[in-house]
Amino acid sequence: MINSKKNIKPLLPLLFIAILMISGSCQNNSRIRILKLGHGLDTEHPVHKGMVYMSELIETRSGGKMKVQIYPSQQLGSERQCVELLQIGSLAMTKVSASVMEGFAPDYKVLSLPFIFDNREHSYRVLDGEVGNEILLSSEKYWLRGLTFYDAGSRSFYTIDKPILHPDDLIGLKIRVMKSPTAMDMVESFGGNPTPISWGELYTSLQTGRVDAAENNPPSFRHSFHYEVCKYYSLDEHTTIPDVLLISTIIWNQLSDQEKEWLQEAADESARYQRVLWQEDEIKSYMMVKEKGVTIIPNKEIDIESFKVSVEPMYREAEKNSRIKDLINRIKSEV
Repeated sequence: MINSKKNIKPLLPLLFIAILMISGSCQNNSRIRILKLGHGLDTEHPVHKGMVYMSELIETRSGGKMKVQIYPSQQLGSERQCVELLQIGSLAMTKVSASVMEGFAPDYKVLSLPFIFDNREHSYRVLDGEVGNEILLSSEKYWLRGLTFYDAGSRSFYTIDKPILHPDDLIGLKIRVMKSPTAMDMVESFGGNPTPISWGELYTSLQTGRVDAAENNPPSFRHSFHYEVCKYYSLDEHTTIPDVLLISTIIWNQLSDQEKEWLQEAADESARYQRVLWQEDEIKSYMMVKEKGVTIIPNKEIDIESFKVSVEPMYREAEKNSRIKDLINRIKSEV
């Protein structure tokens, strides 16, 4: 991950690739502003559909003067590559998990803390409010501006051959996690062995036994077909980490005030629209994976308090940073 100007040299090869692959990510041909958005999700995912809705709003409200062209399914590169392309201005926009942003802007770490939100409504109040806006803008000095948060639900553990009801059930298991220090610390706190693996490699890793389990939200569990391998889904809902819609600050600074307004308003509206799609997709996901033979263990049958006690040291460590401590307190006050 790139978080300082001195690290820009390793990105030079990417620049030449970007020129060939996505030249004109922010162009003005015949007075039409075109922004290219690359991401790794498939076209059936509710987050992708939310971004499509945003692009439709922008084109309509601008009278066709501004358009967002979306390239899903890693057509323009992996999540990391897309972020790096934003940093050099060769790609206008992308979508990443807030956990990925920990390596760019420390404020994002607070969103990855387990059990930071009490429920979905609590997370919405925080993300739509002052704290959420501060976090979105905290990465600007690294050439990345957050536009909005998309709902990515709550993450829970799914396993191949046994349910997870208590932290002790994770002892000795190899658990796939995102490449996030907070995610790794969390799994270690529960007693598991965190194993960072890219999302694209996870299905095979579960099949071959490279890992014993993973954790994610219901739509991702379904859309990835991981239910074909993992037959237990334990809804401990340990984290509620949103997705983040990003724009390169290099591109943002090229936009007129009117274009910025069109884009920001459309992004905000698409987030509200996407939340409805997300909840609908969650219901479909639960129904489908159950039909495919997955045993779903509800939250009430899991010892959630033991999970919360297990991560108390993570909070004590995080609160040594005065900024993170302030954000935690402000988030908790939104209940």
